[in-house]
Amino acid sequence: MKHAHHFPFTPERRMMYYLFLLGFFAIFSTTISKNPVLPLFSNAIGADSTVIGLIAAFSPLAGILFSFPVGVISDHIGRKRLLVLAGAVFLIAPILYLFITEPVWLIPVRFFHGTATAILGPVISAVIAERFPDTKGEMLGQYSSATLIGRTLAPLAGGVIISYFVMYPGLVPYRLVYITAALAALPVFIMTLLYREEKSLPLNTLPFSAFRESFVLFFANRRLRGTALVDMATYFAFGAVETFLPLYLLGLGIGAYQTGIIFAVQVVVIAATKPFFGRIADRVDKRIQIVAGLAITGAAAAALTLAGSFAGFLLVSAVFGMGMSLSTVATSAYVADVARKEQLGASMGALSSIMDIGQTSGPVVTGIVVTTAGYGAGFGASGLIAVAICILFVLSVRGTGRKSPHLPRKRCRDLRFPKRVAGKGPIDGCPVCGRLGDRHIDRIQPEEGTGGLSRPAGKAGNSPREPAVFVPTCVPSESTFAFGWSESILNVVAGIL
Repeated sequence: MKHAHHFPFTPERRMMYYLFLLGFFAIFSTTISKNPVLPLFSNAIGADSTVIGLIAAFSPLAGILFSFPVGVISDHIGRKRLLVLAGAVFLIAPILYLFITEPVWLIPVRFFHGTATAILGPVISAVIAERFPDTKGEMLGQYSSATLIGRTLAPLAGGVIISYFVMYPGLVPYRLVYITAALAALPVFIMTLLYREEKSLPLNTLPFSAFRESFVLFFANRRLRGTALVDMATYFAFGAVETFLPLYLLGLGIGAYQTGIIFAVQVVVIAATKPFFGRIADRVDKRIQIVAGLAITGAAAAALTLAGSFAGFLLVSAVFGMGMSLSTVATSAYVADVARKEQLGASMGALSSIMDIGQTSGPVVTGIVVTTAGYGAGFGASGLIAVAICILFVLSVRGTGRKSPHLPRKRCRDLRFPKRVAGKGPIDGCPVCGRLGDRHIDRIQPEEGTGGLSRPAGKAGNSPREPAVFVPTCVPSESTFAFGWSESILNVVAGIL
């Protein structure tokens, strides 16, 4: 009788499923609390349009303010404590909506609820980068796809609940949605309690100098600064399109259900392609992928007014989603490559804060441009900003992935063929210089004729042969040998600009 073959349920696989389920339930819970119930609930308790807009703005404000400090704190006290805090906020916040009868109280509750995602985002990104150093791009892409599934299903579930209980009196339909959000957050809280940290750190009070040092280290690094600007430009375009494309389509006579299909296609493309593009980011130069993704995103945003039909908008929306997927999955992985290990949480937090700034400012700036010059100029502004940031990014990162000039090394043909390299795989930091931006490999560098197994102990050759020596050698992770062409492309582009 033949036995079925099963894939081993390794600790890495368990961690992968754990992170995906955590992200799915967390984003499902926070999204169903917002879309579509929040404006309807706000209106039902007497909020006007101005107050509704103010309420909606306070949740991303928490991300802008807290993502970076949270990242710094996680670097010093560990990830688990902050994950448990995020899980508690995810669970408590939906319950608070049940007691609200005045619109003004939605402002602090939304701000409190926003702190949950402000904590979760950078901490989970840092956990993935630490736990999956060789496949972080793919894992970040798969985690993002899991959250997008939750983000897609939540409005559908919220709409069904409201529609089914619409005949019930007062605020009952809306409160049932928030009860559902709390139930979805319960597994999030339990899973954060069960998280096991690889290394426990003491709970200490952080001085202000720790935050200042992390801030200076991030923004003094031109590669990290340039990558953060790419995410800001990408989400600037996303916020602009998300806010004003429905209004533009309404003016063209395209119905609400068709508008929903256009945005659904965009979300499906992002969710379906992020794992694939993350896998590519682990194998090629991430800088090229980042530039290509931002250029596609900006071009698609600028081309929206050129699409004259429903099919044309579907195509442009799909291309826009593909550009976002291509760029954003590579930016997080590239920051994890460049940042110091002890500053990984802070770097992910800064990236998240700047991303929220882009998404918040996109609708504001685009609204001003649309009011003064029309939709063509409004969407075109996102394209111009994308081009400008592409130029800044190329100038920021060129010349950083070719070599490790801080440590001379002797190349050998074995470096081109990983199967013939005798030694360990990638480690966290270079044992010689401590640099963390590159992939470092301990490899054997034997003398001639030893076959890589041992070396002569003395000149006479009559003494016992000693084990081969492991020589710490810096090997750039930017694929020096297989993808050296990328540096040439960046230099050519920078020269043209």
